[in-house]
Amino acid sequence: MTNQIRFDDGAAYERYMGKWSQLAGEAFLQWLAPKSGLRWLDVGCGNGAFTEMIVERCGPISVQGIDPSEQQLAYARKRPASRVAQFRQGDAMALPFVDDTFDVAVMPLVIFFVPNPAKGVAEVARVVCPGGTVTAYAWEMPGGGFPYEALHEEIREMGFEVPVPPNPDASRIDTMSELWSGAGLATIETHEITVERTYTDFDDYWTTILGGASVAATLAAMTPEDLALLKEKMRKVLPAGADGRITYGARANAVKGLVRK
Repeated sequence: MTNQIRFDDGAAYERYMGKWSQLAGEAFLQWLAPKSGLRWLDVGCGNGAFTEMIVERCGPISVQGIDPSEQQLAYARKRPASRVAQFRQGDAMALPFVDDTFDVAVMPLVIFFVPNPAKGVAEVARVVCPGGTVTAYAWEMPGGGFPYEALHEEIREMGFEVPVPPNPDASRIDTMSELWSGAGLATIETHEITVERTYTDFDDYWTTILGGASVAATLAAMTPEDLALLKEKMRKVLPAGADGRITYGARANAVKGLVRK
């Protein structure tokens, strides 16, 4: 059985994935270009990295963040966003809201974690008012767009298991479009996002991945010799520039649609 990915340490997640999430989130919001004064729902808000961006950049009248991890939510509640946003534990497939509660709902880097993506999208559409927007962005998992795919490849080649989300194919741009269409949404549009992140040096990268929730258990199970071998492999895969910095990119897909009036 493949290990499940769980994100319970908000601080570790912030360094490991929060920065990547914000980079992709910035590009996503530029594409979405939402109006101010809207009621937002952040489904799978995690530690609040994207929720913070909604509060800072979108002028929302209200924001609700939902996530299954209470540990992540505890971190989110410490953010400045909590002056506007409310965070509660919840399931994307059974949202604790009545119909037509929100103007816009977003699933940021979440769709591939939902056990039944079609049910999740339909449930999110249920709580958005007629004419409102249902939207998402997700790392392109099957196409190698995940920010740590190179690391995962090396770990797999060494014979170790790498946890994968339950529905990686849900991040394909055509699959996302089909999910939105299947939920009865209208005016569906998709968009490809490419971002780059720079680490100060290899040690910055290595320290970051050691705390990374998606592979932390796998790395912890390695012998010191295996870990040293992986470290050297990654030095070759991600060569540093003349200034010692390491820069590489990742890809995500985005989709949006309107609830029919």
